[in-house]
This record gives sequence, structure tokens and C-alpha cells, in this order.
Amino acid sequence: MIGIRNPAQLQKMREAGALLRQVLDQVRRRIEPGVTTRYLDQLAERLIRKGGAVPSFLHYNGYPASLCTSVDDQVVHGIPNDTPLREGQILSVDGGLALDGWQADSAFTEGVGRVSVRARALIEAAERSFYEGIGFARDGNRISDIGHAVQNYVERLGFKPVRALCGHGIGRKMHEEPEVPNYGEPGRGVRLLASMTLAVEPMIVTGDWPVHLLADGWTMVTDDGGLCAHYEHTVAVTEGGADPEILTLPGVTLAQALAQTGAGEGAS
Repeated sequence: MIGIRNPAQLQKMREAGALLRQVLDQVRRRIEPGVTTRYLDQLAERLIRKGGAVPSFLHYNGYPASLCTSVDDQVVHGIPNDTPLREGQILSVDGGLALDGWQADSAFTEGVGRVSVRARALIEAAERSFYEGIGFARDGNRISDIGHAVQNYVERLGFKPVRALCGHGIGRKMHEEPEVPNYGEPGRGVRLLASMTLAVEPMIVTGDWPVHLLADGWTMVTDDGGLCAHYEHTVAVTEGGADPEILTLPGVTLAQALAQTGAGEGAS
């Protein structure tokens, strides 16, 4: 069943989103050559618990960490480890927490030191595609309008969205209905209503979109070894067809975010 949040519940999700934003900002600042993803994971867990929340990912279906840390061709669910990050890699960090029983989920991709022009363009395209997508997360639209906008944007730049993985509804549980694909035709699927809360998360690749699971049972990688960038926020659909509220980016409107994100340099 798809949840519609009342004002008190939305406020709880704002508080959870604000805390997760603080945590991931601190994690992002520590990303540099020589740092391990295990260190970043331990930092995130300390900050989440200090904020009075619990890490949503830790022990979720047996997952062993508080963050998912996915490097280069790893799409999602990379397990933190003791291998130092190297100059030129890209790192996708996905984090979630529950505060007073309400969830927040967000992800970003960051270059480790100096990265290639193509890697930087991929990171920027993934971020921008999120905002292009949520421009259609409006009362009265259909769920597929979001994914169509994501796909249309990144394919113009020579990238592709991953099709086997998608965003999701979010509330008291981390993963709720509906699924939010990052591709497809517009005008299909669930009709969006005010006070729905969604985790929209484009996963964008330099090569082709097929992916597979590694032997660890968690890490998804691209079949062709192409790079992947991941960008995600928790959003709330608002009334009257207005811009959605970005719960894990407090104080930033969609218009402001679009103005701050570039159009990308393409995949050439």
C-alpha cells in the first residue's frame, strides 16, 4: 500500500532527512586518496547514533554496514572495506537512517582526488538527472514521468540509466511502494498524490545498462566494467502541482538545485 503522510509525519521525515544530510556532508568531506571505505562507514554510524537515530542499512536483510560504498563499476551495495581509495576513482555513498521511526535515504557520488573528464561528466549527469526527474514528481503526474525525464536527460549526454534497479516509496519502512524506475515511457503507473514520499535514485553508467551481482551477495556491478554514478534524495510530493520538497536537502528548492547543477559535458 502506498502511504500518504499527514503533516506530523512529514515533519518527522524532515527531521530524519536533515540529520542524514548532516551525516553525509561529513562523510563527503573525508573522501580523499588513502581513506578507506570502512573508516567512512564507521564515521557515519557514529554520527547517526550521536544524532539519536539508528542506521537503516546495518543488518538490513543481513547487510553488514551502515553505508553502501560503491567504487567505479560498482553500481550499488558495495560493502565497506579496508582497501584505501585511490586517486582517480569515483565513490558512490548511499546512506539511510531512522529517526523516531521515520526513514531517510540519500546517496551521492564523489571523485577521489582528480578524476577524468568523463568521470566528472558522469557524476554531474547523475546529479542533474535526479533534479530533471523530480521536476515531474508532482501531484497528478504518473510515476513513470520521473524515470522518463531521467532517461531522456542522460541519454542526450551519451550515458544510460540502469534498468534492473530503481527508487522506491519510503516512510516507516526503508522500501515501500511504489517502485520508481529511472527509464520508460511517460504517463504510466501510479498516479502521484500530495504527501507521497519517494526515494528517487538515478544510477547512471558510461557503458551499457546490464548489471550483475558479485559473489558477496550484495555488490552490483556493470556487466561491461563501465563506471556508475548514483544520486538520491528523499522527496515529498506537494499539493497543487508545486515543486516537490527535498527532505534530505533541507532549505534547497528544486529551482535552486537546478541552478547549481551543470548540464554536464557529455560522455565523449
